[in-house]
Amino acid sequence: MTTAADIMHPGAQWIPAHETLDRAAQLMRTLNVGALPISDENERLCGILTDRDIVVGCVAMGHDPAKTTAGEMAKGTPRWIDAGADVGEVLEEMQSHQIRRLPVIDNKRLVGMISEADLAKHLSEDQIATWVESVYAKG
Repeated sequence: MTTAADIMHPGAQWIPAHETLDRAAQLMRTLNVGALPISDENERLCGILTDRDIVVGCVAMGHDPAKTTAGEMAKGTPRWIDAGADVGEVLEEMQSHQIRRLPVIDNKRLVGMISEADLAKHLSEDQIATWVESVYAKG
């Protein structure tokens, strides 16, 4: 059985909710990623911050990324998957919530992220086609 841990990109890092968006952008650049899970003071997932969130939700709105925190950008209920979950559960979670990045949690700790690139490396063409159709479908 292929699990979330088998297909994830290991070594994901949190951005604490109190950190500013300019710091988040710097961390994204350093890590060469487009999204960071946001953690609360107990290192529990409280959201996901994307590069698009910073640009559209902060900069384009005339806000200062040096004064806006990651926690202020966290919206909705964050989605995640257990490291031991079957790849079918991963696909279901991402498809049903139309999300492109999924944090992987093991024993209440962040251990990795699953992105489109990770799926492309590990799934069949048919699985990818079904995933793309459902995640990118306009609802």
